[in-house]
Amino acid sequence: MQVISVNVGAKTPIKVGDREAQTGIFKKPVDHSVEVKALGITGDQVLDGRHHGGVDQAVYLYRAEDYAYWTEKLGRDLAPGTFGENLTLAGLPEPSLGIGDRLVFDQVELEITAPRIPCGLFAARMGDKTFAKQFFKAERPGFYARVLKSGIIQPNESFTTIPANIDTVSTVQFFRDLSGKLDEKTLRHYLSLPISVRVRDDFSAQLEKVTRS
Repeated sequence: MQVISVNVGAKTPIKVGDREAQTGIFKKPVDHSVEVKALGITGDQVLDGRHHGGVDQAVYLYRAEDYAYWTEKLGRDLAPGTFGENLTLAGLPEPSLGIGDRLVFDQVELEITAPRIPCGLFAARMGDKTFAKQFFKAERPGFYARVLKSGIIQPNESFTTIPANIDTVSTVQFFRDLSGKLDEKTLRHYLSLPISVRVRDDFSAQLEKVTRS
């Protein structure tokens, strides 16, 4: 398994519907090593702190194999970083990892926390207001991760995976469940996992409502 591309985004204006915004989603490959710390890659811009970034979504990962799927589906080449991922990776066997699975690089260690949920800004970046629906249907969401061990990552670096030693949930199942209504047992299971804090807060609120009803 290998790092195909390390991608960094600068502050860039974008039009989302009728409003103007600033975004770091336009990430470009770099040809040098980068420092990965608790809040992500040094120099990478995260402008919407309400929905993106933070220690539990410090790094976004996407599979090169899923780019091959989108290239065929959309009928055009897509450069690494197009989906706003920090690392484009090759060799992961399928589009789903488990929550709590770890990716171990030469210096850096990451832990999977959540799938990516598409938004209006993502659709605007792709130049297609229907793209969020296509992304949901494809069930190739990529992976958010927290940084367990800081260090340097560089293009072409190899890495390995360590499965979570827990009764985990795949990121694809997580992706599906985020758009549905969950029962108490399922919510409690998710809350026992190392999921991202944004989803944890939402699931905790849902659990409170379920147990009160």
